[in-house]
Amino acid sequence: MRNIINFQTDLLRTFVSVIDLGAYTKAGDALGRTQPAISLQMRRLEELVGAPLVRQVGRSLLLTSEGEMLLSYAREILRLNDEAASYFNRSKISGVLRVGLPNDYAVAFLQGVITEYTRQHPEISLELHCGWSAEILERLHADELDIVVGMANSGHTQYLSRSWIERPIWAAADNGSLDTTKGVPLAAHPEGCAYRARMIQALDGAQVRWRIAYTGPGIAGLQNAVVNGLGVSALTRYTMLPGMRALTEEDGFPPLAEIRVGLFYKHPRLSDAGIGLVNHIIARLDEAGVSGDPTRRHVELVRQ
Repeated sequence: MRNIINFQTDLLRTFVSVIDLGAYTKAGDALGRTQPAISLQMRRLEELVGAPLVRQVGRSLLLTSEGEMLLSYAREILRLNDEAASYFNRSKISGVLRVGLPNDYAVAFLQGVITEYTRQHPEISLELHCGWSAEILERLHADELDIVVGMANSGHTQYLSRSWIERPIWAAADNGSLDTTKGVPLAAHPEGCAYRARMIQALDGAQVRWRIAYTGPGIAGLQNAVVNGLGVSALTRYTMLPGMRALTEEDGFPPLAEIRVGLFYKHPRLSDAGIGLVNHIIARLDEAGVSGDPTRRHVELVRQ
């Protein structure tokens, strides 16, 4: 019979709290324990793993490779544990939820998922904040937001729970004609948008001239610009509208680089309402076939 290691949820909760809050003392405050007690639990967890999980560099705590992998499992175990606890507790889910969504992503699908959840729990007050991924992730770091969906890359993996891949689609007006003699007219978000960067990168790589014909921060304005024939843009399957058509290499448009999108939150800061929303989002993503395996995702990000 193989030797099975049982990871106690209180040890995993301490580990995730230390990483998400960035310090043993902050984790102790959040969990109602002393700093020595937190240190002892971390040592017990490292004994179970058989390897160090974190290392101190200056005032920062950095994960070891074993810590990186365990963190992915720990987030999933705690998420499911807290979902089960909330179910059997049967308390009313209420409170304020502050959710950040990016300007440069398919917010329509996610907004529908989030509002579906709040309709099921009318005592929740929802605050949606849209902005660039870097901006809303910084607001999560500052505890100004509870849950964020944003672009996930090697520089933005802290608080990451799930990630999935989106491959942008070149979109143009269905009945419009494209005159590229003066350069491909692009409808784009302002500088800093991942989709804008990928359009320019793809066209430059194919030595295709381009020009910015429309720029604006909102997805609705971008969609209108495409439908009205002002320019082509990079959209996703969720933001393609009637009156648009997809452009391919046969039309002279090179493939766009994929984008990794992630679901971010600080587990120790989440209320029951927040845990419920995270589980609801993940369930809908799984149903849509876009949510990635968290352990595989984490290994891929570390290798980037």
